[in-house]
Amino acid sequence: MTDEAPRIPPHEAGGRHGTGAGDRIGAAARRIGRAWRALARDQRLAAVAALGLVVCMFLPWYEVRAIASGAHSFSSVPRTGIGVFEWVEAAILLVAAGVLLMLFARAENRAFHLPGGDGAVIVAAGVWAAVLLFYRVLDRPHVSGTGATVDIQWGFFVAFVASGALALAGQRVRAAHHPEPPIEVPDPPRPRPGPDRPAPPAPARPPARPTGPAPQAPTQATRPLSPPPPGRQLTIEDAPEREE
Repeated sequence: MTDEAPRIPPHEAGGRHGTGAGDRIGAAARRIGRAWRALARDQRLAAVAALGLVVCMFLPWYEVRAIASGAHSFSSVPRTGIGVFEWVEAAILLVAAGVLLMLFARAENRAFHLPGGDGAVIVAAGVWAAVLLFYRVLDRPHVSGTGATVDIQWGFFVAFVASGALALAGQRVRAAHHPEPPIEVPDPPRPRPGPDRPAPPAPARPPARPTGPAPQAPTQATRPLSPPPPGRQLTIEDAPEREE
């Protein structure tokens, strides 16, 4: 008789996988919430404008009018920015996503430097998005059909407003002069001694100081006085002179 591993019912296995995905989604939501609270007011305005530019892609940008086959009247069909997705729409989405990622990195205190600062980059993103939208007005999507025409809808003008708001928010960020996190430069690694590279010499140590008492200076030797001869007294003139 062999021991078999307990089998997990399919509904419990699915619940476990769903719990892990739910935890990841909750952690991502909390991370985004912390990043939003860490942004300044003008940075939040730039994030809202960039997010609005993405939302505008799902609004009606065009109205295609053409004569359907077998009919004698025009029929109109609205088209969104995503519905006629080409390189212009891709560039607008890339601009908005780049601004959102930059602000998210700043909220998490990531250290990097952009030419001209964050404000100048956001201003350039808004102006570039407006230029792309204006180009799209001149170069509208090509449609097929008898007497087909493409008209501009209200979602297109909302996208223009979002791009202008993005440029305005970038100007406010530029005027605020938010300090960038310092970029830490790691210290260069010290060379390790190898077979072809000798080890660096050890630093020289200062000479040890004597710990005993200092020697005394020798005193000047004096010649002892000789006693006077018998029967004669010693006078001052007869005193011997000391050696200098």
